[in-house]
Amino acid sequence: MTDPLRVVIADDLALVRTGFKLILAADGIDVVGEAADGEEAITLVRRTLPDVVLMDIRMPELDGLEATRRILSQQAVDPPRVIILTTFDLDEYVYAALTAGASGFLLKDVSPEHLVSAVRLVRSGDALLAPTITRRLIERFAPRDNAVATLRRDVSDLTPRELEVLKLLAKGLSNAELAARLHVSETTVKTHVTRVLFKLSLRDRAQAIVLAYESGLVTPGSTSAADD
Repeated sequence: MTDPLRVVIADDLALVRTGFKLILAADGIDVVGEAADGEEAITLVRRTLPDVVLMDIRMPELDGLEATRRILSQQAVDPPRVIILTTFDLDEYVYAALTAGASGFLLKDVSPEHLVSAVRLVRSGDALLAPTITRRLIERFAPRDNAVATLRRDVSDLTPRELEVLKLLAKGLSNAELAARLHVSETTVKTHVTRVLFKLSLRDRAQAIVLAYESGLVTPGSTSAADD
């Protein structure tokens, strides 16, 4: 029997924390701590070692963006997945949080079913970010100066197949869809994805998607999964 999924909720509104906790607990997910600001979130994560952190962006003392950076930089071995909570689907801080290592974001009015699904999804290593939303974030907030692009990486070390996998990741294909497109097994796909993330020093698929845009491998308007 696998251990229950462990979650920390960081939000300055007690009502939001309580609501999310009740939803997650009803599905067997263990909320191991609640924080009202970024500093408290960092301390809680260090002490409880959760699998996932639900992180509000706008909090007193220390905002969720800086808290995310510190959590993911301080815990080098098996860090938690961070899901950013926001009121707006195009909050400029969401893009910065993704480049800092967050695995995706949720709107605070998310349905109970979607919240539970999202927490379980990111624990498995997937990115919680639709390609269409990524494109909007890139178009609106990505640095125009290559010198300051946060996720700028040299993709020259990738093999042609790995480059192809990265492009398809950015188009939103699942492992099963990647396997069908590339005519390989899902196990082989997982191996390719792992190598791409390792070679580019990326945390997960969310950062891979952002990098694909920032490097010019994928451009806005070319994200349809049906494209060749």
